[in-house]
Amino acid sequence: MTTLLRETLDHSSIYMPTPARIVAVEQFTELEKWFHLELPSGFTIAHQPGQFVEVSVLGIGEAPISICSSPARSNGAFELCVRRVGKLTEALHRLEPGSMIGVRGPFGHGFPIDRFQGKDIVFVAGGLGLAPLRSLITEVLDERGKYGRVALLYGARTPNDFLFPDDLKAWAERGDIECHVTVDRPTDGWDGNVGVITTLLPKIDFPARNTIATVVGPPVMYKFVLQDLLAKGIAEGNIWLSFERQMKCGVGKCGHCQMHHIYTCQTGPVLSYAEVKDLEEALS
Repeated sequence: MTTLLRETLDHSSIYMPTPARIVAVEQFTELEKWFHLELPSGFTIAHQPGQFVEVSVLGIGEAPISICSSPARSNGAFELCVRRVGKLTEALHRLEPGSMIGVRGPFGHGFPIDRFQGKDIVFVAGGLGLAPLRSLITEVLDERGKYGRVALLYGARTPNDFLFPDDLKAWAERGDIECHVTVDRPTDGWDGNVGVITTLLPKIDFPARNTIATVVGPPVMYKFVLQDLLAKGIAEGNIWLSFERQMKCGVGKCGHCQMHHIYTCQTGPVLSYAEVKDLEEALS
């Protein structure tokens, strides 16, 4: 019998983690590592693209991290991309394959992928924002016939900061997704686009009435990307943002993720622009 990871929350404390084993690790950049994790036999994570889990290391603490693998490919295993920014993530980066960590979740609401069917989709990712979007991108590409045209716009500081390089190469070689990348600072040999991510938007020309846009990245990116998407005529309710950076406890107890009346960990982290456009905390 298969047990959904989130079902364990009903049988014990909501704060009780399930053990997961690190199967593989890959260094993407100086700060980011990819982890392939395996749950105990008979468990599955059963997440939605855009959801997150709480990851714990014994004696160190806990942190929320978005799942970067698609639901169809996860089952009893799943993937995380972790930036080294604090004690918990530093501890994770020191772990080797075979190490055990704790996992709670998945939490929150992800992208409403059923509402994307039959639509053209523009993925806009800045920096680490590609990690939570990768779950959705892979899910869409695995069921490619359900969607219209698809484009990915991805920006990083330098070519050395690109995440998921093998995926980027594979997606660029497909004939059914447009891939456009840019960097803030080129390195020797870089002959691609240079500039902020909004410089990529003129490269795509989708009919606004049938287009969904998903945007994940640093806060400073949102304001300018939103201005350009709205100027293209994309409806406010068809622009979806992730506020996973707001997360902390994951269950609405600490208030860290609160944006006015919204507890992001419960209502989000994925929310439409129509839901947050009047919330200063969301877009400042």
